[in-house]
Amino acid sequence: MANEATTYEKTYTIGGDLTVNRMGYGAMRITGEGIWGPPKDREEAIRVLKRSVELGINFIDTADSYGPNVSEELIAEALHPYPKDLVIATKGGLLRTGPNEWPINAHPDHLREALEGSLKRLKLDKIDLYQLHRVDPEVPFEKTLEFLQQIQEEGLVKHIGLSEVEVAQIKKAQEYVKVVSVQNMYSVENRKWEKELEYCRQHDIAFIPWYPLGGGNIEVMEKLEQIAKNHDATAHQVALSWLLHHAPNILLIPGTSKVKHLEQNYQATSISLSKEEMDQLNGLGSAPISG
Repeated sequence: MANEATTYEKTYTIGGDLTVNRMGYGAMRITGEGIWGPPKDREEAIRVLKRSVELGINFIDTADSYGPNVSEELIAEALHPYPKDLVIATKGGLLRTGPNEWPINAHPDHLREALEGSLKRLKLDKIDLYQLHRVDPEVPFEKTLEFLQQIQEEGLVKHIGLSEVEVAQIKKAQEYVKVVSVQNMYSVENRKWEKELEYCRQHDIAFIPWYPLGGGNIEVMEKLEQIAKNHDATAHQVALSWLLHHAPNILLIPGTSKVKHLEQNYQATSISLSKEEMDQLNGLGSAPISG
């Protein structure tokens, strides 16, 4: 029946050995305005991190560029020594020149400095998942990939991931390292990377959508709000639930600087969308959005 509830897997195993709950937490928003400097409410940021673990979240995504440095420092302050099952993923490959400014630099020299800083700030000897934040058009991709291969061989990182990449770039990277995750912008209203999601699903690669709530498309928001009424939920909660139902390799990392919003996001895991509702939401993204 069309209105039968659907189910989804609650966990996903990254790289064959890191099993995490599929609702994670993105730690970009615990910094200042423009993802620059310290948060306006430092104590609330610490509470958010502590509460995330209390809720059962065991996958936290961050980057050296968030702050810069601030996000990683707060994670260590709030959670170190870390719970045994907590997976912290971080990224390198961007510079910060000011609020909302993100120049790319994936040269090995910069990446080495970024990685060493992340290890120190996070108080780790090895990072579970290290992600290339962006492919640098000014640096030969092979040179960056050789660096990622090297740091894995050195034992500084366990697994390697990529961000904002096409299938061809994933395939190229796989010539050097085992790619275990891809982090691309994706939401119910932005399906630009649908082909990449499907490739990742077929090859058991985690797909981590950033900006998972999207926003701005009136038709999509109206449909989300309509479905939300059926579940006594919010449109944003339904958008997150859709992602969990949509593909089993999707890991969610919604970000917030408020405990209240964190808890609301987490409640999306208890929403069971019907096949009819899934069909309606899937149909909204039939034509990929460019940009």
